[in-house]
Amino acid sequence: MNNAIKLAADIGGTFTDIVLEAGRQRWSGKVLTTTQAPELGVIEGIGLVLEQSGMNPADIGVFIHGTTLATNALIERKGAKTAFVTTRGFRDILEQGYEKRFDHYDLMIDRSVPLVPRTLRFTVEERLSADGDVLQPLEESALQELARQLRGENVKAVAIGFLHAYAHDGHERRVREILSAALPKDVTICISSEVAPEIREFERFSTVVANAYVRPLMAGYLHRLRDQLRDMKMDCPLFLMMSGGGLTTLETAARFPIRLVESGPAGGAILASEIAAECALPEVVSFDMGGTTAKICLLTNGEPERARKFEIARAYRDMKGSGIPVRIPVIEMVEIGAGGGSIARVDKLNRITVGPDSAGSTPGPVCYGRGGTEPAVTDANLALGKIDPAYFAGGKIRLDEAGAKTALQKAIGTPLGLKDFWPAAGVTEIVEENMANAARVHAIERGRDIAACTMIAFGGGAPLHACRLAEKVGVKTIIVPLGAGVGSAIGFLRAPIAYEVTRSAAISLDAFNAKTVNTLLHQMTRDARAVVEPALGKTKATVQIIADCRYVGQGHEIRVTVPVKSLNDADGRKLKAAFEAQYEQVYGLRIPNQEAEAITWSVTVSSLAKKPKRAAKTSAKSTPKPRSRRLIYDPALGKQVTVPVYWRFDLKPGATFKGPAIIAEDETSTIVGANFRARINSLGYVILEKAK
Repeated sequence: MNNAIKLAADIGGTFTDIVLEAGRQRWSGKVLTTTQAPELGVIEGIGLVLEQSGMNPADIGVFIHGTTLATNALIERKGAKTAFVTTRGFRDILEQGYEKRFDHYDLMIDRSVPLVPRTLRFTVEERLSADGDVLQPLEESALQELARQLRGENVKAVAIGFLHAYAHDGHERRVREILSAALPKDVTICISSEVAPEIREFERFSTVVANAYVRPLMAGYLHRLRDQLRDMKMDCPLFLMMSGGGLTTLETAARFPIRLVESGPAGGAILASEIAAECALPEVVSFDMGGTTAKICLLTNGEPERARKFEIARAYRDMKGSGIPVRIPVIEMVEIGAGGGSIARVDKLNRITVGPDSAGSTPGPVCYGRGGTEPAVTDANLALGKIDPAYFAGGKIRLDEAGAKTALQKAIGTPLGLKDFWPAAGVTEIVEENMANAARVHAIERGRDIAACTMIAFGGGAPLHACRLAEKVGVKTIIVPLGAGVGSAIGFLRAPIAYEVTRSAAISLDAFNAKTVNTLLHQMTRDARAVVEPALGKTKATVQIIADCRYVGQGHEIRVTVPVKSLNDADGRKLKAAFEAQYEQVYGLRIPNQEAEAITWSVTVSSLAKKPKRAAKTSAKSTPKPRSRRLIYDPALGKQVTVPVYWRFDLKPGATFKGPAIIAEDETSTIVGANFRARINSLGYVILEKAK
């Protein structure tokens, strides 16, 4: 086993991407995701890259894994049968939510249905105050009857969430202890004070329910994968990618699988962060398009935007507040149903629509020849000449071009009176406009000018659409990194081992109690180190502390960095000054003579990141002859043109040429639009620049 040899696997809705890296050498591959047993696709992909490299499973030093399994289980409602136990009087919190409509003008509004139906929500007599005083003792005698009801309902998971348990968890722990002894051993029990120890009951209860709902599925999958890896004689450490951009151990991931819901997209953001540092890019928009979804993330000075709340399974695709909220550390991005497998159709108003539903890997787009009958974005790209039917996914999947064209004509062309390549052109134009609109809204909501950003495009589909998307949003420069088709998996290899611990504790910044804060932060740092440091060995860890601050009486907070040291009472004034400076930057004002407070504290312990290699200037070099030529549709020209097809690894640093053209590689192809010029930088990245 060599720690310098790293393996990464990213399970997506359509493809499972595998990357093996040893020093400067890299081998990668794509296999169709095996939806019913995802570990089988991972094992198949591992065999593929091991065969390419000539290595044995025992040679692998570290295996890093990300998956959409938890996300898909929540969206498709395929988790465990779950019950919820809460304080008497709070049974309906999961349905009451924020007690407001997320769309004030929709009289027939559809809300996201709670994961636990009302018949499986139970209450017990207990009540603690916010200060920890016992207002109503826990009625332990009733818990045996509760256990009998849970056994009768044959539940496989129990979520426990009591009022004020974020600060005082005694009752939650006692109920877990009693139910664990009374229920079958295969029933998983989660408590909110461990999963999300933060204020706001609805979000805390929603998070612990979601964690319990997916834990049997995820723990079972992770343990099956671990066992299969051991059967292969791969006995290296296994880390899981988390939504916040850090890695954690299999044991922690199995306990808190809710932290994995955005693990794949987080890997892409980590890759974009490294590229931004390598190329000294202050403002970046990352564009990750796979088989099922497209993800767009904004980065400033190499750092992606982060949040502490995420919504899953929105009832209205682009409507904030219509999904299931979970309180987890997450890299903030917008994700829409616009991938290679997104299904295209004509609606009742005779408009082309694309997604959000996807053909996935089974049956997949029509051109896969696996039984699909509805055309998808990949079918349109194939019909437009953007994809080589004989070399898709490195030649492992031969595509049916005639079948794709027939399906597009039947579903799109005939209803709209379109012929030839125009049905396919309509599909790609709509999916690109959907992505452009999502990118515009995401940037505007954060006060950012997307046109000032450099786009980093990766994923199997992004390089196919990047030029057109850039034109729509005004971006003038695009970077397509090496291994773009498996970009998120490469990002896993760059991620730090990290873990974040949060606690809600209201502390006045004007009457700052440093002793209380130091005690709290010491405990949190100890808990985070206990997760991270056993996996680090001799590697040093860094600590970051954040406080969520607000003016007293407000309902929302601003994140403020806290110095990593033993605090004194004077540091309260410094934290308030930092909060007010940031408040003014966001809202344009300060509130004079108004007391401020910190509500929630977070401590992140992580491994030290390596400094990336900076891109150097290159001298111009002649461009090699193209390997072939292909007829494609270029939207900037509005017609089909025959363009040169270059093999990416024939292009050396300094090579440059003008579009339209295609740059082909194993896992994707980069379409160089007619209005763009391509060049290869010192790191081998394709730089696409809008021609003046």
